Amino acid sequence: MQSDSGPDVGPSPGEAAAFLLDKIRQGNSYARSRKVRFSRSASVVKVAMLVLSAASTVILGLQNLNAWAGTAMACMALVTLLGAVEPFFNWRSRWVLMEEAQYRFQRLADDLEYRMASTAADELTFDQLNEIFGRYQAIWDDLSRTWLEHRQEAAPSTR
Repeated sequence: MQSDSGPDVGPSPGEAAAFLLDKIRQGNSYARSRKVRFSRSASVVKVAMLVLSAASTVILGLQNLNAWAGTAMACMALVTLLGAVEPFFNWRSRWVLMEEAQYRFQRLADDLEYRMASTAADELTFDQLNEIFGRYQAIWDDLSRTWLEHRQEAAPSTR
């Protein structure tokens, strides 16, 4: 983006503000779609673990243990498998991370829309937009840093 003292080349501050608002909305849409995906995955794993655990407990409590015992053991094996998979993918923390990112993108969009609505088109400056753009980049930086931290925590130890 150019400074206010630069030549009149490129987009006007109003056009740049509209472009920036579109980028913020794209970020919000990305966070929303990932949040839905991660919340669904987290919920499916938790419900599956609950159902399999309850089923195996009930099955083991029945008197005819031969066929039922095998089914219960399979359920318990699946619960163990899901219990190991869930922390690796860490869907719940990823879901919460996207929830936070979506909130921050929406807040930033609201701030920019207010700035655009409350400032005359000829008074809107690139300096005002640079502050908003800096916050936009900070959201992505925080999201990427936190994402990497979560992935590193889930990585198996090589020691």
